[in-house]
Amino acid sequence: MEIDCQPEESVVSSSDEDCAVLGHVKDMSLEAEAVVKDVRFAVDEMHVSQSLSSTSDVAYINVETREGNSYCLELTESGLRVVGYAFNQVDEDLDTQYHETVYSLLDKLSPGYREAFGNALLQRLERLKQSGQ
Repeated sequence: MEIDCQPEESVVSSSDEDCAVLGHVKDMSLEAEAVVKDVRFAVDEMHVSQSLSSTSDVAYINVETREGNSYCLELTESGLRVVGYAFNQVDEDLDTQYHETVYSLLDKLSPGYREAFGNALLQRLERLKQSGQ
């Protein structure tokens, strides 16, 4: 199985060339799509919420980890954080920590993600080693 991932790249980027820009504002729905595309290989399910409205300031991502835990994530300029423990659920009373990248958030939430990410990195290094010989 071929895995396409760039573990060394940050998903929540600060450079205009790596993100969708509307004027001087990032389009968070496009950023959310990039997040999903980048780490989808390492979770059971992940998609941008169609039920919760995305704006230029915020987007919501539903994720189910390899352990079967469901989360609703909020993506803003501040980063990503858990806002609910079910798809399309936003608990206004939930006060969770922002993470700068999707990698650090999933690393904290899911040992299965951590293992899949590590395996993908090892496969990539092995391919580089083989192509260098």
